[in-house]
Amino acid sequence: MLVRSLTVIFFSCVLGVFSWVFTDPAIALTQIRLFDLTYKECPAEIGKGAVTSGTTMAANCFLVTGKAENSTYKTVYDADIFGRIYDANNNPVMQNRTRLGSIPEVPPGISDFELRISVAANQPTPLKLKQFKAAGFGAQVRK
Repeated sequence: MLVRSLTVIFFSCVLGVFSWVFTDPAIALTQIRLFDLTYKECPAEIGKGAVTSGTTMAANCFLVTGKAENSTYKTVYDADIFGRIYDANNNPVMQNRTRLGSIPEVPPGISDFELRISVAANQPTPLKLKQFKAAGFGAQVRK
């Protein structure tokens, strides 16, 4: 009985070690540096027909552009963009929201990115873009 119990424990340990060694590594988030940020009004064809939440509140469309630096040797996928945007009076444009959008793919090195945002028409410009960063995955996330 003791020998059988020890045998079961031994093989369980061996199986555990093999499953740990031969399991794919977890997909960890890769940090992406965002810099050279600027914004401009959306061209008419992009801003036309903007989706609203059913309110009659007027909004202005802007394109935030900049550079994304992927310092790894692999493409990063589904990189969420985080940041804070303030109006000319230092009031937040996106109240209680720091995730602003995403970049589908960020190749190794430095690349351009673009993000469309809607800002309430009563918030004065110029906008202030602060604390922008992104984080994505080293492999495509299956849905």
